Amino acid sequence: MRFKKNKVWLSVDSTGNPVEQNGRVLIKYQLDQPHEYWVRKSNVKPLDPDSLKIKEAEKETRAEAPGGREEICIFSDGASSGNPGPSGIGVVLRFGKLEKEISEYIGTATNNVAELKAIQTGLLAVKNTDLPVRIFTDSNYAYGVLALGWKARANRQMVESIKKTMAKFKNLRIVKVKGHAGDKDNERADFLATTAIKNSLKSK
Repeated sequence: MRFKKNKVWLSVDSTGNPVEQNGRVLIKYQLDQPHEYWVRKSNVKPLDPDSLKIKEAEKETRAEAPGGREEICIFSDGASSGNPGPSGIGVVLRFGKLEKEISEYIGTATNNVAELKAIQTGLLAVKNTDLPVRIFTDSNYAYGVLALGWKARANRQMVESIKKTMAKFKNLRIVKVKGHAGDKDNERADFLATTAIKNSLKSK
């Protein structure tokens, strides 16, 4: 978002709505810094054109992406309990009638790292880079740094590594979907990510 003349990060709840108190919203100038600020909601505006691109991408549905036997669909999600805290990833891969699920505990990490790791794991699970691949993510951050050209201020090595992997595919597209909106495969990926955390905590 934009606060006055500065680009900022806006804190949102699990439904995607701004965290708000007494007409003020919570912002950060840098994700990797601890400082947070409560500012008037009316002073926080969407960024252009990136925010508009995200809104347009959220309107995409699986039906709009070429489907069928010749396309691999990857539904990815990452979860962190504490941010940073115990983290897990969930991935659902579909190719025709074939399906594969990945649920993996990745140790202590931030939610953004978990989101990136889920995408990376999904891509590495695809052996045939000649096939069209569609990656579905509900992460604004992952979509921004991988598809919109946002500059990664943190996790730079991971972002660059994923971009190199993406470059190996002949036909790859990342699709931004709305989280917790009833999409079966997106919800399944979320379940796999959170289950990985729960199972790890149980084993300790």
